[in-house]
Amino acid sequence: MAERIYLASALALALSACTTVPTSGPLTAPPPSAGPMASAYGKPHSVIGADAKRLTQMFGQPRLDIRDRSVRKLQFTNGRCILDAYLYSTEKTKEPVVTYADSRLPNGNDIDPTACATMLSAK
Repeated sequence: MAERIYLASALALALSACTTVPTSGPLTAPPPSAGPMASAYGKPHSVIGADAKRLTQMFGQPRLDIRDRSVRKLQFTNGRCILDAYLYSTEKTKEPVVTYADSRLPNGNDIDPTACATMLSAK
């Protein structure tokens, strides 16, 4: 019986020595280049909490202005990124404000909404 336990342990130890550990380079691929960093366009802007008037002052007229019973969606774009701002009325405000924002590059890749807002406000 002890002989079988010893043999099984020896076999497990021998098999574990067969694994290899990579010794060079990172295990993840670098992210694809998406163009210049948003910081190249100036100070970052957060759109959360802004109302429609403020967004229009920052980015100009929206490409889309979709109104529903409980939400308003404004979409801004300038060829470098697309920003979708969702405005809802809150308990604290009568005027709907941005509570969620989503953004993407023209090729469809996601980009941080703050970075996109910075790119949109750059002249």
